[in-house]
Amino acid sequence: MIVPVKDGAAFLERTLPPLVASLPPGVELIVSDDGSSDASAAVAQTNGARLVKHPAATGPAGARNRGASAADGAILVFLDADVRVHADTLMRLLDVFEDSAVAAAFGSYDATPEARSWVSLYKNLAHHFVHQRSSGEAATFWAGCGAIRASVFRELGGFDETYRRPSLEDVELGYRLRRRGYLIRLLPAAQVTHLKEWSLTSWLRADLADRAVPWARLLRKGHGLPRDLNFTSADRAASLLVGLGCAGFVAGALVPLAALFGAAALVLAIILEAPFLAFCAQRVGVPFAIAAAGLQLLHRIAGLAGLLIGFATPTPRLASTPPST
Repeated sequence: MIVPVKDGAAFLERTLPPLVASLPPGVELIVSDDGSSDASAAVAQTNGARLVKHPAATGPAGARNRGASAADGAILVFLDADVRVHADTLMRLLDVFEDSAVAAAFGSYDATPEARSWVSLYKNLAHHFVHQRSSGEAATFWAGCGAIRASVFRELGGFDETYRRPSLEDVELGYRLRRRGYLIRLLPAAQVTHLKEWSLTSWLRADLADRAVPWARLLRKGHGLPRDLNFTSADRAASLLVGLGCAGFVAGALVPLAALFGAAALVLAIILEAPFLAFCAQRVGVPFAIAAAGLQLLHRIAGLAGLLIGFATPTPRLASTPPST
């Protein structure tokens, strides 16, 4: 059991006790401290975790790799420091490995995030909704609540440490798993409660810089977009319509009719979001669902902008060498 952390003592105080209580017999808890300046190390040790501490931050990919190097188990379970397990989360994750064909598996955020701001609710409910509707056989991986056979993890060289921020290091590992023909399972019932509070600024920054731009760089390397999770045909169509809508409004400065075309495209995009918006209304209420429609449009705009930036700018060169694909 590996929990990477960077200045997350306040999260660990709430997430480690239920995690320790639900650990199956013989499962070791490792907290990989990525250069924290707060009390993360002390909280980890107080809760009986084995501490792997690094003096300087290298990013969650490196922290997870160091934790994995210290682990002895046949299955490596990764949990983010800001997620709280349910009583059955770990057993649901581990039970799937009774099938020898399964190389990796991951779960989902639940639908009751602790942070109740509308941006935080939107972010977490969107993640939950996407993971709950998706196919059991996945095309990628999620390290927020995921597990992988240690032999497979080491064969592939672990996470790509050129990702220095929380980004697509788990998605990139999932691509390598699938390229080698390994089976990845999505387990919607293996759920965790997300404790992180999102602001509008932090969410949009993460969507743009830590998600969309790295996605473009993966595409430039020849990786195709998956057909599940948030890349279904309806998702792609909605993003296309949002792009057309934005283009229509820009062109409307010269050709007024183009703005009407843009407005129509955005309305159609929102119609395609109807299942998610109905879920938001059912979970929180109609006013929140209306706000979620606007946030979903912003999400798709940030994604399209990030893809353009990612394709137009060179990939930064870092000292670490990424694992072989």
